[in-house]
Amino acid sequence: MTITGGTSLYGIVGNPVRHSLSPVMHNAAFQALGLNCVYVPLPTEDVAAAMTGLRALGIQGVSVTIPHKEAVISLLDEVDPLAMSIGAVNTIKAVEQKGRVALLGSNTDWQGANQALLAVTDLAGKKVIILGAGGSARAIGFGLQQEGAQVILCSRTKSRGQSLAADLGCTWISLEQSQELAGDVLVNATSVGMNDPQLSPVDASILDRFSVVMDIVYAPLITRLLQEAESAGCLVVNGLEMLLYQGVAQFELWTGQSAPVPVMRRALYQATGNMYK
Repeated sequence: MTITGGTSLYGIVGNPVRHSLSPVMHNAAFQALGLNCVYVPLPTEDVAAAMTGLRALGIQGVSVTIPHKEAVISLLDEVDPLAMSIGAVNTIKAVEQKGRVALLGSNTDWQGANQALLAVTDLAGKKVIILGAGGSARAIGFGLQQEGAQVILCSRTKSRGQSLAADLGCTWISLEQSQELAGDVLVNATSVGMNDPQLSPVDASILDRFSVVMDIVYAPLITRLLQEAESAGCLVVNGLEMLLYQGVAQFELWTGQSAPVPVMRRALYQATGNMYK
């Protein structure tokens, strides 16, 4: 990759971001299509100052990650309706509008989850259990409803879970009642299994009640939940696939070109030391 005076700059805003796999994925895509673009980590504590910098420096677009997905909304010129409903923006595109740079916000996390699941199953009319009530569960829940899925939320904290369920207009179940869970698709939208790979958010005995199980955790790639789900005969979807497809949606939003999905997938799997699918 040769950087010139005409290179378009993209990046990821958050703190921390040095561990992010997004540069690997997006730079592989730029290179594959011969685009004079580069994507870099942009460690950011002051998100308001960062947005001023985007306008001033000619940066074409950024991903937004923890802890700025919510706070950035008030700093943007436009936010798409679904991102407003989700209450979080993970993608910003800079455009010229009436002689000034406008920042347009959207959320592709829900698209990442939907596309990862649609690769193995239809979603319309399916009963989907989401474990968790945080930002990921919120984005995934709203996204699944866009596909016509029936969402049921299951979480540990009652107040947070019921609040999100009210926003989604769906049923909430306590994680203590997880033995009663059944449906078509189970999605783990918590971090359980990431810090301790021996942990799973639910007991293995309920997994044969589902056809598909997805885990948003991608380190390790095959969590205990996915191992046990596969043993129970379920189709499984790992967290790298969601990361991939949210990046695909970002790339296409920024460039207006079809993303080279196999190239981006290969870059992610190789970067994490996993066998390329």
